[in-house]
Amino acid sequence: MIKRLAHVCIGATNLSESERFYVEKLGMRKAFDFIRGGRQIGFYLNVGETTFLEVFIQNKAPNLERLLLKHFCLEVDDLDATIAKLEALEVEVSPKKWGADRAWQAWITDPSGVRIELMQYTDNSTQFTGEAVVLD
Repeated sequence: MIKRLAHVCIGATNLSESERFYVEKLGMRKAFDFIRGGRQIGFYLNVGETTFLEVFIQNKAPNLERLLLKHFCLEVDDLDATIAKLEALEVEVSPKKWGADRAWQAWITDPSGVRIELMQYTDNSTQFTGEAVVLD
């Protein structure tokens, strides 16, 4: 019934800064723009195959009624190489850590404050084994 994640929608406090971050620093490809009244109000980014990130301008500051998003996660092939590349592009990256789900992770933040988890699965990641992740 469910095939895969189609898209995640986030708000952006500065659309052009967000576009530069996702396209120039994270290497995503812009799929198309959303235009209203002749002005760009958002855009779609291809994350891979048929999975997208949808970004819309949020002119008012985020709060409990206008959340941007708690976080979203992007799978990477080689977390060490990804961290090195992002740091070379002056993106602040958290230290790599071993997650309770048996996957490697690191964290970055987009220009609007949206947190992004970068994850490298392992053969034993619970996403594949289906085992419960016990958090004590």
